[in-house]
Parts: sequence; structure tokens; C-alpha cells
Amino acid sequence: MGTTDVHGPEHELEIRLGNLLRAGVIIAASVVLTGGIIHLVRHGLELPAYHVFRGEPLALRTMDGVLADSMQLHGRGIIQLGLLLLIATPIARVALAAYGFARQRDWMYVGISASVLALLLYGLLVSK
Repeated sequence: MGTTDVHGPEHELEIRLGNLLRAGVIIAASVVLTGGIIHLVRHGLELPAYHVFRGEPLALRTMDGVLADSMQLHGRGIIQLGLLLLIATPIARVALAAYGFARQRDWMYVGISASVLALLLYGLLVSK
């Protein structure tokens, strides 16, 4: 028994979503790796003071600060940028899914995707 290879709009959307996730993770990992290499080259021989806790600097706690630090080619800023890209990847996937479902006129899944997207954005932008 042979199977027919039918590629409908649902299959095309699945392929695009998979490619988006794969590309997002690869790009984010590459950025984190680059930042890690830069950080190790500049600070790899420093002895850490484990008895003192130092959190991330204030500049690396905001998106503007991360962008400014990474534009100056500071390793920690580039690592943070890669992590922001990793966080943005599933958000972009949900947005692409909503768009794809809208093109297919599948309004129930558009509503579900839009609700999930709204919750993700609320969690990132509004809540503290």
C-alpha cells in the first residue's frame, strides 16, 4: 500500500514553524557562544570571588542596556542578547502560528494563538 504525499496549508505551516524554531535556536546559540568566547578571552584568567555574590549589573537588566552593551562587544552583553533571542523564538512562533491560522481562516486557532501571544507579551512587558 502506497501513501500519497499531500502537502496542504497545514503541512506548510508546520514546516515554517519548525524552521522558525530551528533558526531561532541556532542563531541564539551562536550569539551566546560568541559572547562566551569574547568573555573568556577577556576575563578567562581572572580568579572568581565565590564568597561575594554579584548579580548582573543594572545595565544588563534592561533590553536597552543589553543592546548597548552588546554593541560595544562586551561578552556578557552579547550572552544576554543571545538569551533574549532564545526567549523571543517561541514568541515569534506563536505570532507566526496566529498569522498562518488567519491565512487558513481557522478563527478558533487564531483566537487561541492570539490569547497565548497576549499572555506571553503581558508576562514579558507588564508584570514585574
